Amino acid sequence: MTTSTSSTPPKRRRRWRTEYALTAFLFLLPTFIFLAIFVVWPIAASIQLSFTEWNGISPTQKPVGGANWVRLMSDGVFWRAFRNNLVIVVLSILIQLPIGMALAVLLDRGGRKFNLFKTVYFFPLLMSTVAVGILFKYIYDPQFGMLTSGLRALGLGFLVQDWLGDTDVVLFSVIAVICWQFIPFYMIIFYAALTGIPAELREAAFIDGATESNYFWRIVLPLLRGTISTAAVLSLIGSLKYFDLIWVMTEGGPTNASELMATYMYKKAFQSYEMGYGSTVATALFVIVMVIALSVLFVTRRFSEENE
Repeated sequence: MTTSTSSTPPKRRRRWRTEYALTAFLFLLPTFIFLAIFVVWPIAASIQLSFTEWNGISPTQKPVGGANWVRLMSDGVFWRAFRNNLVIVVLSILIQLPIGMALAVLLDRGGRKFNLFKTVYFFPLLMSTVAVGILFKYIYDPQFGMLTSGLRALGLGFLVQDWLGDTDVVLFSVIAVICWQFIPFYMIIFYAALTGIPAELREAAFIDGATESNYFWRIVLPLLRGTISTAAVLSLIGSLKYFDLIWVMTEGGPTNASELMATYMYKKAFQSYEMGYGSTVATALFVIVMVIALSVLFVTRRFSEENE
């Protein structure tokens, strides 16, 4: 016969709680130390550097107060990079999520017949970003690239242009590659959510006379609202701090047409040796990402609560 918790002496209960809390703290301590060293301290150091003038090499840092922030407010290249980031955010959400959802529904409806396509559709995400960037630099080559050859073979040679050298199209050319690589990521997220919907729900809907369209719009989408919100936030955060593919393909060029906040920060900190100003850009990027992400989470949570 076990002793109930209510009959346990208060002193013993307090000791158990203390021991439990201490055990949990000791297990979590390595994680706290890791976060403090590799997340909290770098953020704090970057904020501190944003108020200095430093080339990253000399042993001394010159305090300049808010001069770097004043410079940032009037820096046209930074605001162009910010605008480019917003374009990537909007187009990534509008392209990646719907196509990812469509592919997930297709795989869910296809069953075992589509097992091969599960691997084929997921393949772009398995490639390293550097490899993808180099691959598409050759594909986009205006003279000998696969895209140019394909358009000419189809009699569409008039559409050929310098995909990575034209300031009007370079950003959209890179966005197309970003979407190609990351659509499989959202496809997997949505496919996992779809497989979690009970089959009995689908059967009951069709017994009641629902069509495929009604079932998807009235049952599936409301059930996936939380998954869609999570995917949108992931796409938003990733697009705001995107760096590697842009750097491999264009380095932010030509003439800053594909510049992003992360690439601009890298150039200032590690190419121009303006570590103080580069840290200012990095801190601004951190604040922007945090504010926008928290705002989106707040809005989506309020929307979900109002529709429950």
